[in-house]
Amino acid sequence: MGNKYQKPTGSYISFMSNKVKAYGGINLAQGIPGFDPPAELTDILSQISTDKIHQYAPGNGNNELLDLLLRKYQSEFPCFSNSQPEGQGRQTFTKNDFLITQGGTEALSLLYTYFNKIIPKPFSALAFDPVYESYKYLPEIFNTDFVSFSFESDFSVDFAGLEKTCLGNNVKVIFLGSPGNPLGKIWSENEINALINLSKRLNFYIVLDAVYRELYFDEKPYIPLDQFSSNLFYTNSFSKLFSITGWRIGYLIAHEDHMSKIKSIHDYTGLCAPSVLQQAIVEYLKKNEWGKAYVSNLRRKLTESYSHLSKELINLGFSIPEIKGGYFVWAKLPEKYSDGFKFAIDLYDEQKVAVIPGEHFSENAKNYIRFNIAREKSEIDEGISLIKKFFKKHSL
Repeated sequence: MGNKYQKPTGSYISFMSNKVKAYGGINLAQGIPGFDPPAELTDILSQISTDKIHQYAPGNGNNELLDLLLRKYQSEFPCFSNSQPEGQGRQTFTKNDFLITQGGTEALSLLYTYFNKIIPKPFSALAFDPVYESYKYLPEIFNTDFVSFSFESDFSVDFAGLEKTCLGNNVKVIFLGSPGNPLGKIWSENEINALINLSKRLNFYIVLDAVYRELYFDEKPYIPLDQFSSNLFYTNSFSKLFSITGWRIGYLIAHEDHMSKIKSIHDYTGLCAPSVLQQAIVEYLKKNEWGKAYVSNLRRKLTESYSHLSKELINLGFSIPEIKGGYFVWAKLPEKYSDGFKFAIDLYDEQKVAVIPGEHFSENAKNYIRFNIAREKSEIDEGISLIKKFFKKHSL
């Protein structure tokens, strides 16, 4: 019989989530929403499935979807809706600044492919600890260095320390999620502005991952597209927003200095996102105010689940930093547990509740666990009940 504590060589997220897919249980591991997509969206998909839209979509993306994205971002960032005085350069968004990708993950990997083409080696990429897996493992795949930078104890950023780290490691790319994953920190406007100023002084690129942008608890995150420049890249996705992670429809925004070259790479790697699914999203956005009612309800569910699960975990002895949005609870185990991987394996084996060991995101988080809160309350409650049974058994 093998060692059940043998650690996987690949993603812990896939490893733990696949246990549920193969053997059942409560999936508080992978960021898979436990909610149905909007009924209007799936109805539209059914209705258009016999239309003649089953061949390759345009490489840039569905033209109607690009138009909708353009109008949305122009309305949110009015400074980009009108041209600046002659001689000051283009300051408007156009469809050419957008690219539809196969989910947010392809957008990130496409950008890193591009960075490896244009940035002289050696260089490093940096992200903030605890680190989402793509930010860490993309540099490894491309044989470039990665630097993990820790927040202060109050989850603020030591920008003097960050500057020193960037200079010492020749950092040329910084990944930033707001809200983040696994820690749902929302970066303040002052913090983002300080990072942008630093990027200009040290000449590095910022990749702003906004997949959870609309999934905040109280206040909408600040997004610096009013300062759009060749140093800033923006990625987003419909996957989490409409609970359609299997559809793989995302997008990125890049400055005109970069986008044509990025698109030429995309032609030979991703080519295009699924045409039928893009068209279904187009029809849904047009008819349902960009899913306003669905997203509002989803935001309410996440806020309630975060509060409910956090309270129950704290009562069991976990320590949980307060966060402001996203899909996850980032929790430090009670003192008697020092090994998050062993905890996660035992919890699944004994109670069929899957969670992610914190060490997957940080070498400093071996006694942390990430919980997915994007599940219906009934499933969260069942998970809590099973976790309590686990604790009761191990307290005897």
